[in-house]
Amino acid sequence: MSYPLEAIGIISIGEMGLGIAQLLIAHHYRVLTYAADRSDATQRRAWQAGIELRPSMQDLVDQSDCLLSIVPPRDALTTAHRIVEASSARPAVRDTPLWVIDLNAVSPQTAREIESVITEASASSSHLRYIDGGIVGGPPRPLQPTNPNEPSWHCPSLIVSGPEKLPDEKLSRTLNIKHISDKIGVATGLKMCFASLTKGFFALAIQSFTTAHSLGVLPHLKDLMEEYNPATLRIAEKGVVGMPPKAYRWVREMKEIGDTMRDDGGFESDLFYAVAQVYQSVADDPILGQEKPDDRQRGQTVEDVVECLDKSLKRDALQLHVPTWPIGMVPFLIDREKYLGEEINPNLKNGSEERQTHAASELSTCLIGVGRLACTSRFVD
Repeated sequence: MSYPLEAIGIISIGEMGLGIAQLLIAHHYRVLTYAADRSDATQRRAWQAGIELRPSMQDLVDQSDCLLSIVPPRDALTTAHRIVEASSARPAVRDTPLWVIDLNAVSPQTAREIESVITEASASSSHLRYIDGGIVGGPPRPLQPTNPNEPSWHCPSLIVSGPEKLPDEKLSRTLNIKHISDKIGVATGLKMCFASLTKGFFALAIQSFTTAHSLGVLPHLKDLMEEYNPATLRIAEKGVVGMPPKAYRWVREMKEIGDTMRDDGGFESDLFYAVAQVYQSVADDPILGQEKPDDRQRGQTVEDVVECLDKSLKRDALQLHVPTWPIGMVPFLIDREKYLGEEINPNLKNGSEERQTHAASELSTCLIGVGRLACTSRFVD
């Protein structure tokens, strides 16, 4: 049976959630969210876009005809439990089902776990409907309209699967929904395979560009790419520059891809778990890790991204190899410096010109070494 779904709840209003909300509002849908547990910036962004800010998750669930779950992959299962908890509190409020479209970047196995959470709750009240989904492409954005009465938008593909189909055909067209299978996990599996080729490639580009920068050959690498594979260079540059604000989300997504390749492809998960560590390095970077999609300050060129990352990686490597010395070793270090100077000094004063030059070089090296040892060591009682 076909019927309209007029109130669309979105969890949560990040870059993608905001774009989808703006698309729906432009097509005269009522869009709601719960953002009391989000930052002031997120709440302000939602309010400015014309999204209704509901006072609780309970109220959001009660007011919505359809919920779109678009959260970081690490929060996908928790969000499903929150939806179930809120919907179970007042089941009598609804006379139509609440459609839950899970658009999170998770593995087919995680999607099946989420479906289990939703369907078990539906068994008692039968008011929740679950659709497995994934988003391929960037956030919706308005285009120059060709018809003033019909808004024109560039939209990502919302790939969905499962036995349930959205009853509102207009909403499906607006969101560019493509139903590809009646089986749960197929849509998320397709999303994982697609992301492995895009975000997986970006991680390779991050490593390649950063290592080239460390070696002092980044300009030469880019020149060679421009000469022999310019299309790949453009994709790599765009991916590396756009990645910093999203890196923290992609850490878990890469692990979900690894799980997909293991469970559904028969491969080991190690490859994409290692890719996850690349994005963890970016997320942990004191500069790049602070970037926001709508407030970019750094990392807007490949050179700046790799310079930041190169510094933090080297700093981390240094900290991993910092020796720990007992506090009683400090006098030894000082005496060692004095001893080295006294041993080498005779050649400095009385040796031939060649011996003096060699002795001066040895003394300089020793003093620098002792100084570095003292500066890069931790002293404990």
